[in-house]
Amino acid sequence: MTKHALEFQAIPAPTFEESERAGLVLDAFRAAGLEQAEFDRLGNVLARVPGGSRPPVVLSAHLDSVFAREGYRPARRVGDRLVGPGIGDNAIGLSALVEIPHHLTGDSLPGDLWLVADVCEEGHGNLRGMRQIVERFGSNVSAYIVLEGMALGHVYHGALPVLRYRVEARTQGGHSWIHAGRPSAIGALIEIGAELGSLRLPEKPRTTLNIGTIRGGTSVNSIASEASLDLDLRSESVESLLQLGERVERTVRSHGSREVRIEIERTGERPSGSLATDHPLVRAALTAFQEVGVRCVLETGSTDASIPLSLGLPAVCVGLTQGGNAHTREEYVEIQPLRQGFQALLRLIAGAYHLPDP
Repeated sequence: MTKHALEFQAIPAPTFEESERAGLVLDAFRAAGLEQAEFDRLGNVLARVPGGSRPPVVLSAHLDSVFAREGYRPARRVGDRLVGPGIGDNAIGLSALVEIPHHLTGDSLPGDLWLVADVCEEGHGNLRGMRQIVERFGSNVSAYIVLEGMALGHVYHGALPVLRYRVEARTQGGHSWIHAGRPSAIGALIEIGAELGSLRLPEKPRTTLNIGTIRGGTSVNSIASEASLDLDLRSESVESLLQLGERVERTVRSHGSREVRIEIERTGERPSGSLATDHPLVRAALTAFQEVGVRCVLETGSTDASIPLSLGLPAVCVGLTQGGNAHTREEYVEIQPLRQGFQALLRLIAGAYHLPDP
């Protein structure tokens, strides 16, 4: 599994640019003997492991990472770890996906098993790939199981609601000396960011605001005529999230003037939803990991499982191993726990075909 993980990670796959990595995953599916392996219209990779007559299980892992191509570097093995940007989120998840056909065959499956490497999970992808997958399969499934590389023993049965915004500032701009005194688009965004950073957020329900990126300007000796920043808002409560969104929009718009044009656009929305803690799929996930000696924790998070969960469909997201430094260039996964995580996954897939009605 580590071999495939390093191969997948070595290919940069920022959101909207996953095609090269997707091609490698498709080749791995075909090399495993899966005759029905293909791209869909969005660039998701799907492969079918044929089984019996029961409704299928959909097993997915996302293709994209949060890292741009510039400055990207391949992961490396350091002792008992794999270390590198995106190795845990989600190259190791993809490696488990392509390993599955070597362990499960149609003779052992009560229904088809669809393996999905989906696009646009991260950033401004807005879960677009998984939205397409759920549109295709709908409720005619036994379960949706989503793989993430890290967080072994964490069973995500709830979807954390998220709002994302882009704020843009435009001014006349000019030369830093000749036109000194004119407003700067970057300066306007710095002021907006400072005010947003001072907003008081509730601790319960936990609510967060993050300025993820800021871009703009032409040169060090130019007054910036254009700049933008991206915001990520999250909350355990939909109501609190919407209230924060309204506060953010009011705050941003209050900075507009004749000299500085300010615009704010909602660029993404991740829905909420959950399965009850005693839902048969949640119990099946807990049992699968506990049987291989992994202690489990029930979690709420923003993952590809958010889409089926928001529609009331049976879905969980599970981790395969332990790791850390997520979304940094020193992201890592532990190699040794992978065996436990993969064995638990096989048990979870088998159990997902036989869920009683909740």
